[in-house]
Amino acid sequence: MSRVLVTGATGFIGRAVTERLLSSGHSVVAAVRQSPGILGSGVKVVEVGNTSAQTDWRQELNKVDVLIHCAGRAHIINDTVTDPLAEFRQVNTASTLNLAKQAAEVGVRRFVFISSIKVNGEQTVKEAFCPDDIFVPTDPYGLSKYEAEQGLLALVKSTDMEVVIIRPTLVYGSGVKGNFASLLKWIERTVPLPFGAIDNKRSLVALENLVDFIIHCIDHPRAANEIFLISDGEDVSTTELLQKVSNAFGKKAFLLPIPVTWMRFVARVMGKTDVINRLFGSLQVNSSKSRKLLGWEPVITMDEQLKKTVKAYLNEKAR
Repeated sequence: MSRVLVTGATGFIGRAVTERLLSSGHSVVAAVRQSPGILGSGVKVVEVGNTSAQTDWRQELNKVDVLIHCAGRAHIINDTVTDPLAEFRQVNTASTLNLAKQAAEVGVRRFVFISSIKVNGEQTVKEAFCPDDIFVPTDPYGLSKYEAEQGLLALVKSTDMEVVIIRPTLVYGSGVKGNFASLLKWIERTVPLPFGAIDNKRSLVALENLVDFIIHCIDHPRAANEIFLISDGEDVSTTELLQKVSNAFGKKAFLLPIPVTWMRFVARVMGKTDVINRLFGSLQVNSSKSRKLLGWEPVITMDEQLKKTVKAYLNEKAR
């Protein structure tokens, strides 16, 4: 079993990764900004505060075999900072590369970087995104992740450390936050939604599938220095997703078949074009590389993960 350091170990993905590593028998070091309470018996917790390009990681990296880097500044819809790109670069690019360089220097064998599908872009039109697509994002968050990827790929050329880059699509599962959590509230309340006639296609990835793939990449020899797009392999429209979430609640979705053209017009008038693009646009990924190169297969279906997500949501609400 490997000794694995997980950054962002209290986050949505990082916590799930930490729990899975422990159950698999790995030795886990959890790097967190501040004391998280209980992460699990056997986890060595180290508080690193707000990391930067100057953070000294050498003590935390002692005897670590694999580093899974989940920490980062997340995509923020209504960012209020003066220079979002500078903030994203500081955390997602400079801090990541500082960590990676020190990891290589002390002999960490493999660096698994959780990047973002935004490196490929915001929407697909005809073809699904592929890992080798050539694209430089303009979105500050996506650009910061892209620049981190480029730095990591350059680093492996001059060191013995291996890098695995994973670009997840929208991740959903127990404890999900943000827009997906809002969606759960709407469906639970049986709020009428004008999304009954949306004919897009979007790739999503269940938290359990993503975590399983990350663990799969810890020591698979063919994962070294590769980029992977990861999804459930079950693309759905926004309408179909809402219907599936309703089924997970044991309800019937109350979806009004309002024409998309009408809603796009209203959204433009209200200045909500970005939100509408996420609801109505397509974003598909070709995740076949993970199957063909590594022999990986999803461990849970979308319907199964949605049922678990809803159960966790209702349990949390009942507390």
